[in-house]
Amino acid sequence: MRKGFIISAVIGIIGAFLLGFFASPWWYVLLALIITLFIMGINDMRQTSHSIMRTYPVFGRMRYWMEALRPKMYQYFVESDIDGRPINRIDRSTIYQRAKREMDTMPFGTQLDVYEEGYEWMSHSISPKDFHNLDHKPRVTIGNKDCTQPYSASIFNVSAMSFGSLSSNAIEALNAGAKIGNFAHNTGEGGLSPYHLKHNGDIIWQIGTGYFGCRDDDGKFSDELFAQNVAAPQIRMVELKLSQGAKPGHGGILPAKKNTPEIAAIRHVKPGTTIYSPPYHSAFTNPKELVQFIHRMRRLSGGKPVGFKLCIGRKSEFIGICKAMLELDIYPDFITVDGGEGGTGAAPQEFSNHVGAPLLDGLAFVHNMLVGFNIRQHIKIIASGKILSGFHLLRAIALGADACSSARAMMMAIGCIQALQCNSNKCPTGVATQDPALSIGLVVSDKKQRVANYHEDTVKSFVELMGAAGIDDYKKLTRSHIYRRVFMNEVRTFEDIFPSLEPSCMITNKIPEKYKQDYEMAHPDRWY
Repeated sequence: MRKGFIISAVIGIIGAFLLGFFASPWWYVLLALIITLFIMGINDMRQTSHSIMRTYPVFGRMRYWMEALRPKMYQYFVESDIDGRPINRIDRSTIYQRAKREMDTMPFGTQLDVYEEGYEWMSHSISPKDFHNLDHKPRVTIGNKDCTQPYSASIFNVSAMSFGSLSSNAIEALNAGAKIGNFAHNTGEGGLSPYHLKHNGDIIWQIGTGYFGCRDDDGKFSDELFAQNVAAPQIRMVELKLSQGAKPGHGGILPAKKNTPEIAAIRHVKPGTTIYSPPYHSAFTNPKELVQFIHRMRRLSGGKPVGFKLCIGRKSEFIGICKAMLELDIYPDFITVDGGEGGTGAAPQEFSNHVGAPLLDGLAFVHNMLVGFNIRQHIKIIASGKILSGFHLLRAIALGADACSSARAMMMAIGCIQALQCNSNKCPTGVATQDPALSIGLVVSDKKQRVANYHEDTVKSFVELMGAAGIDDYKKLTRSHIYRRVFMNEVRTFEDIFPSLEPSCMITNKIPEKYKQDYEMAHPDRWY
């Protein structure tokens, strides 16, 4: 192939030159093109990194071009409306339509196979409630006995996404949208930036293992810096991240190309380097110390709600936390449950695909344990993990959540097209990039309203579903309201699939058999 390429190129160059000399000067255009391809081919044969290009000069490049174009070609020309991953076209279209206030109704009936295993639906009532008489903006108060500044939160909020992973324009649009719609915006673990505070939207300050924004020079948690930053009036709650659904046990990653001097200053790290958040916390080493650390953060914050976020892994470890809370009589104000289906800007595929419990399993377990230990009344639960529509809100709340949050849907509301370039700094819509040439395409004044629109219409659809179920208060939703087809001819409710626990059963002699081994392994003074 290499010899054939050289022979063909030489013949082409000579032929094009002769035609240009004797026939028409326009043939010199072809000559220039052939010379360009010949130089490319010589470079392909000389390089040592790509075997195919070395063996098949110029033509070998087509493979890499096709690999680069494949996701876009598949998304626009191959995939159906219901099989796109990670978010299918039906859900993407619904998000875009609501954000832009375009028609979001569906013609001709569902495209889903309602007899397929896994199909889910809500049981409606013959006597539904009038939507116009229901609370169109349901909220939940977060804050327990040790909280002096409780927060009234929307049931739907912006989930954790860091400045650094997202552009400054994207952060501004999300926060300004949260301000318009009166819902909360989670900072992600990348620290508190000026863009989070610029528009005065409500903030949930997330703190991860890197303690960005509240760390000393050695990367340890700093009481002084934390107290200084948490005093900002926009910060309404603090979330300690133990693990993230998309990469539990791995820690966060900020690629070097995204770590600009500005981001480095916000995070208190060295610019231009890849930043790996540790997979573990240095501020505590066991469940009791975790609970005491939360109490310490709440005191330093002046009594603002403080909670933690996790994706369920070893059940005994969460039970150990419950034992520690009960023993110390100290409780987080909320727990955010993330699912393995959650999104991320960058993670090894093994972690994204095969680590961590999915949201529904983790959410049901956390709610059950808090009920079983008789501490549910102290703690609100926030569900996070592919919450895209009103039905997803309803399903999570029926399973035990008090509120939900979403990241990728909010990204789509400000223009994300699922280009799958989040980890490359080449996001074409300016959402997940630090390249000014790309982020300039995201206009805050336009996108902020789209975030607010999407939030409002999604909550509205949730309230309409609630009314259709004959319910006038979302707190009345139960697991019996949601059905799933588990086999072709067998349907079960979520109560059947995720059985509720009897209150206080984990602290009496009524521990369910399925949890006895985990209960015995759990200890408040060690993780395992």
